[in-house]
Amino acid sequence: MSEELYVDGLGLAPGVMETIVAIAAKEVEGVASVGASTFSGIRSRFVSNAASQGIEVSMNETEGVDIAVHIDVFYGRPIPVIASDVRQGVADAVVTQVGFKVSSVDVYVDGIRFSA
Repeated sequence: MSEELYVDGLGLAPGVMETIVAIAAKEVEGVASVGASTFSGIRSRFVSNAASQGIEVSMNETEGVDIAVHIDVFYGRPIPVIASDVRQGVADAVVTQVGFKVSSVDVYVDGIRFSA
């Protein structure tokens, strides 16, 4: 997201929604990390906000906010349950903290991690 979001006189700076989404997704049990797996190592050091990598937020004029979030999950956890919990957690966080209606939350599982 590169532009501010405006709804009913409330404007949010770029990165605010992505941070809310990242924190909400990380709180779900079974989520190993939030953000695109391709942003790793040296490349991620050049991106200003690591928490917002792999998160896209766009305003849908008629229905609300559309959100896409990329996650890695821990091996052995049920992926459909984790994705459902991420959808619900992200939607609840956005509605509670910002008051924006959420029209969709798309969850992309980019990888599986083995616990150490």
